[in-house]
Amino acid sequence: MEQNRGTWGSNIGFLLAAIGSAVGLGNIWGFPYKMGKSGGFTFLLVYLLLAVFVGFVIMMGELAMGRKTGKGTIGAYHTLSKKFKWVGWLAVFSPFVIMSFYSVLGAYCIEYLALNLSNLAFAGAEVMTGADLFVAMLTNPFGAWVFTVLFMVICYLINRGGVSGGIEKFNNVGMPALFVMLVIIIIRSLTLPGAVEGLKFMFVPGYAVEAGFIEEAPKFLTVLATAGGQMFFSLSLAMGAMITYGSYLKKEENLIKNSAIIVVADTIVATMAGLAVIPAAVATYGPSATLSGPKLLFITLQDVFHSMGAIGPLFGVIFYLLVLIAAISSAISLIEVISTYFMDRAAEKGKQGNRPKIVFWVCIAIMVEASIVAIDGLGANGFWVPFQNLFQSIGLSETGIIGEFNDCWLDFMDFLSEGLAMPLGALLMSLMVGWEIKPKTLLDEIHQGGSSKLDLFFSICIKYIVPLGMILILVGQIDTFLYLGIF
Repeated sequence: MEQNRGTWGSNIGFLLAAIGSAVGLGNIWGFPYKMGKSGGFTFLLVYLLLAVFVGFVIMMGELAMGRKTGKGTIGAYHTLSKKFKWVGWLAVFSPFVIMSFYSVLGAYCIEYLALNLSNLAFAGAEVMTGADLFVAMLTNPFGAWVFTVLFMVICYLINRGGVSGGIEKFNNVGMPALFVMLVIIIIRSLTLPGAVEGLKFMFVPGYAVEAGFIEEAPKFLTVLATAGGQMFFSLSLAMGAMITYGSYLKKEENLIKNSAIIVVADTIVATMAGLAVIPAAVATYGPSATLSGPKLLFITLQDVFHSMGAIGPLFGVIFYLLVLIAAISSAISLIEVISTYFMDRAAEKGKQGNRPKIVFWVCIAIMVEASIVAIDGLGANGFWVPFQNLFQSIGLSETGIIGEFNDCWLDFMDFLSEGLAMPLGALLMSLMVGWEIKPKTLLDEIHQGGSSKLDLFFSICIKYIVPLGMILILVGQIDTFLYLGIF
């Protein structure tokens, strides 16, 4: 069955694919804007602590679960647990819902890439502001839908090629290219007049409030919840990706080393993304810079490139191309999580799964839900959002309790995945490993190709630190999305 499912061609191929899964819009888009709204340095510090004591531990655990069972997410949970076997479905639900908006954001990147290519080709032509372009894009639902289809076609062509023939090949080229392009953008960003203010915002404690970027420092638990949600999204945890990728790993590979490399590489790229985005935005707009939401990526930065003059479109092309590569590398891992379930199901019946056919229908299913998000246009086209009418009918809409649900389908889907399913899934996974099957079950797998030096650290974290952190993050995520005022 392992041969039918495929394996990585090399460990470096696996690492690039796993880093590619982790390095996505969560880094290039999410990390800078969440750092922006969370006060800069405080967010970065909390994120780093969570990455070490929570992210690294869950990463090891998920890779071990996948390799030990040789199955995808649902199969791994069914094999290892009696009480928590249903959690595997939650871990497949997350990537499916995430793809509903991830594919649309990827489509926006294609549109902006095409736009900057056009500006580069027709230098001197009159160019709309980033805000005008963004509004024009959102209020053209058919165009957004077409580009979403294009994004999904690209993902389908990669995933249908298999683990080593499709996913690994793409990341072997895409990840080095992304890193080079990111360095180019960072150099340009840091050489803009006033960029040093952006660096202070990121790395000087309290500077965000002092310089007027935000009115007051956010509460610590709010920062914890934001950093925790970002960590899960950024590292591709609790969404089945690492369990699935781990199931293709050979026994001699060192899970401890690989987990550390993935977490460190992802954190470095996330910080680099902040260096590419925040100093440029601050240098152009100062304290009035929009450092949150999709506006950061598609309005603020587009105006930054426009302000660079004739060479601006070139940097725009480079930037949106690297964001597109990051989006694709993560999207194909999420599609693989869902596809692997059907491949494993066929194998259990003694059949050879038809990968191109399975991937095709998975992409079609994703396209159905993504069409709603694409046509909605971040709420610009007035689509009904779940629970919106319910809250309005009982008089809660004016209090803000419906929070971001009142805005768009993207936020609703984000709440279901990042706000609920992912932290809940990680909480249940840690309880399963720590208290039902016991840490030793996974440590035996981790020892293959590795060492036992981190056994105590893993056991303490998975039994106590991770569950406590997950409870706080879960409550904080619900509070953030619903504006309940708990924190």
